Amino acid sequence: MAQQYQKNSLSLFDTVAMGTGVMIGAGILALTGQIAELAGPLFPLAFVAGAVVTGFSAYTYVKMSNAWPSAGGIGMILTKAYGPTTVAAGAALLMALSMVINESLVARTFATYLLRGLDLKPEGWLVPAIGVGLIVFAYLVNAAGNRSVGLLSQLMAVLKVGGIAAFGIAALWAGGFSFEAAEGADGGAVAGFLASVALAILAFKGFTTITNSGAEVTDPHRNVGRAIVISIAICVVVYLLVAFAVGSSLPLDRIVAAKDYALAEAAEPALGRIGFYLTVALALVATASGVIASIFAVSRMLAMLTDMKLIPHSHFGMPGTIRDHTLVYTVVIAGALTIFFDLSRIASLGAFFYLVMDILIHWGVWRTLRVEIGARGWVLLTAIGLDAVVLAAFAALKWQSDPLIVVIAIAGMTAVFLFERVFLALNPPSREPAHGSHHSAQEERHEPTS
Repeated sequence: MAQQYQKNSLSLFDTVAMGTGVMIGAGILALTGQIAELAGPLFPLAFVAGAVVTGFSAYTYVKMSNAWPSAGGIGMILTKAYGPTTVAAGAALLMALSMVINESLVARTFATYLLRGLDLKPEGWLVPAIGVGLIVFAYLVNAAGNRSVGLLSQLMAVLKVGGIAAFGIAALWAGGFSFEAAEGADGGAVAGFLASVALAILAFKGFTTITNSGAEVTDPHRNVGRAIVISIAICVVVYLLVAFAVGSSLPLDRIVAAKDYALAEAAEPALGRIGFYLTVALALVATASGVIASIFAVSRMLAMLTDMKLIPHSHFGMPGTIRDHTLVYTVVIAGALTIFFDLSRIASLGAFFYLVMDILIHWGVWRTLRVEIGARGWVLLTAIGLDAVVLAAFAALKWQSDPLIVVIAIAGMTAVFLFERVFLALNPPSREPAHGSHHSAQEERHEPTS
């Protein structure tokens, strides 16, 4: 790599761009149609509910990141809360996997919009092939170093936030501020709305990429928390604009039918053919930057977990640092998921993994750290309660509509915790958390063995 882990290499603007890059790439483009399918005509409110739940969750991350900014923030939080145990390692690995799942979700969304823009049906082998191609491109950008990621994230964040917000305003104006999605549609069941919030939360969970790059942010004790709050606020405004724009252009049945490319479908009746192509171009920018930003964060998180001796590592004959190797692992797993799972199942799997991890983080911080970091206990308990309600509703609905993905999620989480239990039993880590040793894993080089 041209550059390695660098302290103070990400400004506040870089960090906000990275967070919004992940959130907007996944949230509006990949999930709007799926959320509408579950929530019915109330789907814009699902984004509001998701923002409320995320706000309570973000409180924990901000408090912990202000106290201990880390290049592997989630792993640091869990190790501080639970020690180097199976729970900490398993939950951290769930978070890493949920981020990789997000990459495959956004990569397939990129492929779907590209094919739709070419007037081709977004189906068949082309969808995973194009998605994997985007993941490989994102790997090359990340391999160029932090500065490349920062500059590209800044450019793409400005383009897509401004462009997608402009789409929302223009579509609302063209639609006369009516709401077609509510006409002739049922109100939707409470269970469906609660389940849709699980997917809406995924649209905001990109803020954790900021936590995972904490030690690389300038003035991290101040800027990590500020970047999280700013990123979430920007995304709430953009999501609501676009959700109402889509609802003003299309009836609910058409939104659901085109759920994998809802924005493109809504653009043409509202803005004409030129608007359609501009929306597709914005979607491609948003999804590409989302994959780049997510790979940037998850590879560092895996490197940190390796440094903390919570996950195994093998360089498989590759030269370079542990961060170089985890970048390759991230890309390989994301590519495999892109090939074998469709958008709906990828999103479901990500929601299960993330919500379970999030509950464990809040519980651990409430149990052992809330006094030390000055956190309010009722906020942490509220975050746990909201996550639990949404998770239960989502699991119940998916058990009825797609029980296989529920089984896969349970089996996957069980396998993660069993794997970590065996690994830690065979390789007991030091009881002293490694949160202060950010540099050793990234700077230690491994040359191929003969």
